[in-house]
Amino acid sequence: MPPLAIRAYTATTALGRGLDAQARALRERRSGLRRNDFAPLAPGEAPLDCWIGRVEGVEQAPLPAHLASWECRNNRLAWLSLQPDGLLEAIAAAVARHGAERVAVIVGTSTSSIGATEEAYARLEGEDRHFPADLSRPLLHTPHSLGAFVAAATGLSGPCVTVATACSSSAKVFAQAARLIQAGLADAALVGGVDTLCGSVLFGFNSLQLVSSEPCLPFDAHRVGLSLGEAGGFAVLERCDGDEAPGSLQLRGYGESSDAHHMSSPHPEGLGARLAMIDALARAGIGAERVGYLNLHGTATPANDQIEAFAVASLFPPTLHASSTKGWTGHTLGAAGIVESAIALLALQHGHLPGILNSRVPDPANGPQIRFDNAEATIDYAMNNSFGFGGNNCSLVFARA
Repeated sequence: MPPLAIRAYTATTALGRGLDAQARALRERRSGLRRNDFAPLAPGEAPLDCWIGRVEGVEQAPLPAHLASWECRNNRLAWLSLQPDGLLEAIAAAVARHGAERVAVIVGTSTSSIGATEEAYARLEGEDRHFPADLSRPLLHTPHSLGAFVAAATGLSGPCVTVATACSSSAKVFAQAARLIQAGLADAALVGGVDTLCGSVLFGFNSLQLVSSEPCLPFDAHRVGLSLGEAGGFAVLERCDGDEAPGSLQLRGYGESSDAHHMSSPHPEGLGARLAMIDALARAGIGAERVGYLNLHGTATPANDQIEAFAVASLFPPTLHASSTKGWTGHTLGAAGIVESAIALLALQHGHLPGILNSRVPDPANGPQIRFDNAEATIDYAMNNSFGFGGNNCSLVFARA
């Protein structure tokens, strides 16, 4: 595929706001996970016994007055995530070059603003049980709420899409942007993803018996499940102009697949995961041996980590440094793709390759590629995996020009 320039990128997670906060915590091996203090909706009910990656200060950061009709936790986090790392300036520069109608908005989520819908149902009023006036805003209760809000907040008027394929959502936005730009339907794209904690997320995953009561242990022999988190992140993509500065960042390849094996279980031989990675490498035009860092999906659930480790070992040489960073941020679901792409891009820029946090005892099924310790190395290519395990999978290849 023709490479796409990454003009700016950013992430906001439980580690803080912006890239500096992410990079510092990764280097210091300092987790953003905390004991769950997210208030349940039912009065008197105790928080779920688990650990979460909660973004500080969302409750104290209402949307500006001109965006007040979009007010909800998810859109607040989207707004906060648009501010750091010169992202708004990069959007303005893209608009100046191409016009707002030629810059697409493509964002991923899993639950969008469903937390506001939960609150509306918990506060039904009157004999006809209608939503309270402050939450009676239909745009807030649609799956496209995030995309529509980001377009309104940025003033971009190109194609606008919200992708909701669970864990792969904000990885697939890179693939959709590449296709739109290649087809001539846009000249640039704002891609990203936002997902916030809510009752549906916490209690839904707990009902699947996938939530750990302790901080998650990706690829550890004693792992029992995931820690959920919330996050937002964005990147500005644009067709390369042929005069890229040495060392500037690019999207070089993407691969997508579907397990199509079971409603919630991965293919036992990791077929969907392998197909996504093989497709991304082929589109980038490189062999697996050229990838220096791979950010694994690495949820810390027993089955998923085992299948991903098997698929990675079957494709990559032992020299690869591969890790899951969910011990730092938690599993941010629809935002995982953009957050972990940002971590892969940081590795490309600075040569700091994160290991795995909290894990101590490697699962015997792990290949030599999966590393628990941080490392320093100059690399030319980095990959990010975002897998649905039973659903949609996406792998991305990034490079320095």
